[in-house]
Parts: sequence; C-alpha cells; structure tokens
Amino acid sequence: MDFQIINPIEYHDWDSLLLRSQNHSLFHTSAWAKVLASSYGYKPIYFASFENGQLALLMPFMHVSSPLTGKRGVSLPFTDCCAPHFLRRELLQEAIKQAIDYGKKAGWKYIEWRDSEYFMEEVPPSEIYYMHDLKLLRTEAELFSILKDNNRRNINKAIREEVSIKIDQSLDSLRAFYQLNCITRRRHGLPPQPFSFFKNVFDHIIFPGYGVVVSAFHADKVVAASIFLHFGKIANYKYGASNMEYQNLRANNLIMWEAIKWYRNRGFATLNFGRTESENNGLLRFKRSWGAKESQLKYYRYNFKKNSFLQNRPEGNPLYKRLFARTPAFILRIIGRFLYKHVG
Repeated sequence: MDFQIINPIEYHDWDSLLLRSQNHSLFHTSAWAKVLASSYGYKPIYFASFENGQLALLMPFMHVSSPLTGKRGVSLPFTDCCAPHFLRRELLQEAIKQAIDYGKKAGWKYIEWRDSEYFMEEVPPSEIYYMHDLKLLRTEAELFSILKDNNRRNINKAIREEVSIKIDQSLDSLRAFYQLNCITRRRHGLPPQPFSFFKNVFDHIIFPGYGVVVSAFHADKVVAASIFLHFGKIANYKYGASNMEYQNLRANNLIMWEAIKWYRNRGFATLNFGRTESENNGLLRFKRSWGAKESQLKYYRYNFKKNSFLQNRPEGNPLYKRLFARTPAFILRIIGRFLYKHVG
C-alpha cells in the first residue's frame, strides 16, 4: 500500500474529504491542526492512503520538538482521543510499522497513539482512561428520562435559582470563559494553557462555526462556562470552568443539559464528554449521570530506546499540584505560556 505523509493545513479541501469518510471528528480536521501548529509550532505528520479518491487510512501525528523534553510523535497533542480511520486493519498495521520507521529516522524518543482502536489486546497500554458518548438521536423527553435522578434535580435547581444560559460564538464569551478557566486550573493544581491557545481555538474553530461557548449567568455574572467543538455529526465537550462560590447553583448541570438540547435540535448524532481519569471520582459521577455509554480509552507509547511499548506509565509527582494550587494566578499564567509547548 502506498502511504503518503500529508499536512492537512496545506491539503486542498481536506475537511470535505473527511466528511466523506467515516470515524472522523473535529480533531482530524485542518482547523484543529492549525490550532496546534499556530499555538505551539508543532509540525503535522499525517499518514494517509487513498482509494478511488477517498481516504482508506488516516493516522495523524504532530511532530513535537522541544529542547527540554526532546522529539516525539503524538497522535495528537492536547487531544483526548484521536481514533484512526481505516478501511481494513491490515492498512492500519502497515501504517503503524511505517510510523515507527519514520520515528526512528526523525530521532523521536517515542510515539504515542491516543485511541483503543490502534492495537489489539496483545499490546499493553501505557495509560487507561474512561470515555463517555451520548447518543442524541432521541426525543428531548427521552434524553431527560435517562438522566440520573440527582442530575434531574440539579438541573431543576439551577432553573429555580434563575440561572440563565447563553450559547454563542463571541470573543467576549471566550474571554469570560478564560477568566474562569484560570481559576479552575489553579484549583486543580495546574497552570492554564495560554490565552493565545484559546484565541486560536476561537479563530480557527469557534468563529468559523465549528464550536460554541456555553455560559451560565446568575444575577448578570458569569458563574460557569464550557467550550464545545463539533464536526460532521459529532460534538465534543472539550473544556469546562466554573466559580466554586456558586457551586450550589448547579450551573454546570444546566450548561450540559442546554448543550445536549442544542446539539440534538441541530441533528447531531453523538456528544462525546472527553476523557476522565479513573481516580477522578467526582467527574466520573458527573459524566455517568447523563445516560452516556462508557468505554475505556487506551493510550499506547512506543519507546525507541527500548524498542518496545511502555506499560503502565508511572504517575507524576502530585506535589507539584499542591504547589501550583498555592501559586498566584498571574504566575501560573506565565508558567502555562512557557510550559505547554514542551509537554504536548
């Protein structure tokens, strides 16, 4: 099979080609490639093959090159899940071999694939997460009926508390989200991604019509906000942020419910809730309360020095999270501007 290495940013009509294929999402598009390339300087390395003018295989990578963390190929950085597209499994198996050969020549430390479809059970995953996908092709009443009881109560509580929801594609809403995001990341012991990253998300995805900001207001104050991205018939919950002082309003529940209705009314088939760590019990309970299908998401990392797949990659030291949680927000923003391009 003849494989090509393409750059979707430069490939004419790439996104239209994707729409004619299967198993695609926003993260396979040229728009997402533009966000990663323009934000952090990553180079798109997309392995592809074509049959009769259609995609027979797609396995996207970004070449990450850092003086601090070295060179590697990641499919894809800052992307919870990046499934391959393939018509036949033998195409995927051959593409994986060619990617490993390419990585050796490129001096990569490792390759990372972020989806369970890449390998069968004989290859050990380096990390395992949970994913949740909600089928939207139901009536609104059916979608509400499959929610957990406490979730329905929380949605009704937010309504009684006069929380209002705005769904739009404005830069003002993005800025309000980012302010909350900085607060939320500090609470979690993490620096925020730089605003320039979210501005690129706005420029390349939200403004052209492939995403929305869903904001919750109480007494004219933004108390929570989320970013959803979409392409084809698939929507993705990507980022969420909130002010804990208003947690009792249950604004996040109402945000998600209004987003579900918004996408359902526009004919989308699936809403993906993103990845969740197995130890994050609170987030797991929240995502499990929507009636979505739960599955495992497996990452695979091939180490070139060891010529083997790494199993059960060790967790990072949690001390840095406690330190970041005590660090002033403006310092965390500086750290984020420096850090993220090296850790993709």
